[in-house]
Amino acid sequence: MNGRDLVRSIRAVGSAGAAQGLRTVRAAWRRKRVDSAALPPRGAERARVPGTVQEVEPAPGGGIIRFSRSELRIAVAVNGAVFWGWDGASPEPSYALAGRCPEPDPRAVLEPDKDGGWRVVAERVTVAVSRHGAVEVLTPGGVTLRRDLPPRWWEPVGGGTARWMQRSEVAADARFFGLGGRASGPRLRAGTYRLWNSDPGHAFGPGDDPLSITMPVQLVVADAATHLAFHDTSWDGTVTLREGEEGAGSGHDRAGISELRMDGGPLRCWVMVGTPARVLLVWAALTGAPALPPAWALGHHHARWGFGSEQEVRRIVSGYQERELPLDAVHLDIDHLDGHQVFTVDQENFPKLPLLAEELRQDGIRLVSIVDPAVKAAEGNAVYDGGTAQDAFVRDASGRLVQGVVWPGETVFPDFTHARVRAWWGGLYKERLTQGFSGFWHDMNEPTSFTAFGESTLPRSARHALEGRGGDHREAHNVYALCMARATYEGLRELIPEQRPFVFSRSGWAGMQRYGGTWSGDVATGWPGLRASLSLVMGLGLCGVPYSGPDVGGFDGSPSPELYLRWFQLGSYLPLFRTHASLRAGRREPWEFGPEVLEHARVALLERRRLLPYFMTLAHLARRTGAPYVRPLWWSAPEDRALRDCEDAFLLGDSLLVAPVLDAGAVRRAVQLPRGRWYDTVTERVHEGPGRVFLDAPLSRIPVLARAGAVVPVRGDDGGLELEVWAPARGRTGGGLVVQDAGDGWEEPELERYVTRWAGQRVVVEREMEGGTGEPAYPVRLRGAGRG
Repeated sequence: MNGRDLVRSIRAVGSAGAAQGLRTVRAAWRRKRVDSAALPPRGAERARVPGTVQEVEPAPGGGIIRFSRSELRIAVAVNGAVFWGWDGASPEPSYALAGRCPEPDPRAVLEPDKDGGWRVVAERVTVAVSRHGAVEVLTPGGVTLRRDLPPRWWEPVGGGTARWMQRSEVAADARFFGLGGRASGPRLRAGTYRLWNSDPGHAFGPGDDPLSITMPVQLVVADAATHLAFHDTSWDGTVTLREGEEGAGSGHDRAGISELRMDGGPLRCWVMVGTPARVLLVWAALTGAPALPPAWALGHHHARWGFGSEQEVRRIVSGYQERELPLDAVHLDIDHLDGHQVFTVDQENFPKLPLLAEELRQDGIRLVSIVDPAVKAAEGNAVYDGGTAQDAFVRDASGRLVQGVVWPGETVFPDFTHARVRAWWGGLYKERLTQGFSGFWHDMNEPTSFTAFGESTLPRSARHALEGRGGDHREAHNVYALCMARATYEGLRELIPEQRPFVFSRSGWAGMQRYGGTWSGDVATGWPGLRASLSLVMGLGLCGVPYSGPDVGGFDGSPSPELYLRWFQLGSYLPLFRTHASLRAGRREPWEFGPEVLEHARVALLERRRLLPYFMTLAHLARRTGAPYVRPLWWSAPEDRALRDCEDAFLLGDSLLVAPVLDAGAVRRAVQLPRGRWYDTVTERVHEGPGRVFLDAPLSRIPVLARAGAVVPVRGDDGGLELEVWAPARGRTGGGLVVQDAGDGWEEPELERYVTRWAGQRVVVEREMEGGTGEPAYPVRLRGAGRG
């Protein structure tokens, strides 16, 4: 018996409720015992490198290069994406990819290169492979963007899963972004980042890592070009980053380094090269278009763990209505369930839930339900009995059900990596729809299982179907939440085919955007938590997940009025705008923080309501192009090094620049502007970029700037759509896109293009149409025209 684990067990019993504490102790020892019996100990290993090139075999888009101890498959797709896989690894099967792989580029040519190496030459990229197995990605002009050194494997002498390491070099000026949701980002500094979806078990801040969504997705921004590298393996691993230095040492540049170490899985990689917009477009084509949220999901959501009853929900909603504050959704946490059991209702405190849902819907408010994957392991529980009949739950290597501990107590876990189980689970949402829920919030799906010590998840030896291939939790863990989201999304498509599903998930993996979005998880209340909120949203957007947002005000604790207001103001410009708090935290209703905060929060809410047509347009553009709503300031100018290092402001689409206040007491802040003319949206004062400017940020608002020439669709005073047009600079033109969609169905609305220009002394706004231009389809409100 491990002495430290024994101490942790005693503490767990003492600090938790006695029954739950004992459960977590038993769960921890059970997990340790199961893994000790089922996972072979790591003994002697044999290191291996590829060796030298022996022969090549051309194939469409590239070919196979055989080395003395491995082989490398390379293919360039028609969209310019590059794939390579070692040891015969192919792109499929993959949980990240949406549908079939892109067709190989028939024009890509495999040809000899210098010093016994080979290269694949395509229109948008060249891939050079050295005779020892280094893989180099170059621009068409011959500039090296990435050089992956020959990989190394460590194979157990007696057989088993090989772990591997891949070290990559990038330009000295490059900056790293991505790796899923990282609280310390969005720019990733030197250090080691783990690739294992994890519930931190407490409210987190910038120093906590990993969190609920990790992805082996790196976006690398350098002077020469931007590239995205995705190592398609779901196993546990780490990424160690070191930024480069220019002119280091004796005047030579020192390359940036990315070192990936994985405990197993295939060594295969995708690389996309180009502008940030092009890279995310190709990424979305590869991993799937982001799900389109219903229009109401872009409004304001109010949530709390601990509403406790229908009466409390009505009281909160009445508070919004009496104060004429917009509200679009109310979220019910685990306290509305019967004993915390999924797909149930506490009939004592929520006896007429469908009636409540209908009353709210008539006022334009939707109900959203939390859904956890863990199922209470008790006969008589309909979900447990149904899942048992379906053989739906995860088993261990001996065939026994894997049991954990979550909110209902002893629980079992559906194996979402089996198509039959996903279909069963998706059908269970009929009960939620009958109760009146319109959207679904996945929690605890890393998956989390409480333990007194060790990892708070399933045993690594737990068995999973993995689409018929079979395997264990070491491979399935990171894709568990992704597969749960798929089950829900596909189930809702069957149950309510006329409506767009609304699903967002605490955990996920590459490709999760196909099924919905995410939120920050339990971010800590405090100014560091506020800053982490923005980091998570920006970082996830650069990994292809455009719809996300934090718990406004933080999950735990009681924010000060100033902190709450600044968080609320930031949240009003993020895709998911949701207030939320823990059972033990302070209130999150705007009126709880005094009359001054209430009035300023009202302004933020009304501005969000006014901008809903713009958010809807951004949602459609994300679906069509993969571009996130929230974009770093360098999005259109990645070569601007000053913008690359700016992390405290963002672009909302192409038209707006938002500069939130992230520090206590600040009433003025500096902003690094991209090139062009920018208008303060309140004062219409003009600022010229590129350069650094100082902007007023009184407690009543955060600075928001509009790009000169922008066309922003907004909600007019009469509730109809109008175009807010910001005058272009003299001699310049501008424009914008509009997608009008006020529903939640599947109609594909038209993408409208508008251009702005000066004609003499007036600004002209025209709609681009086939064969020419026409008048705008909506009223136009011109701003900034008198500013020169």
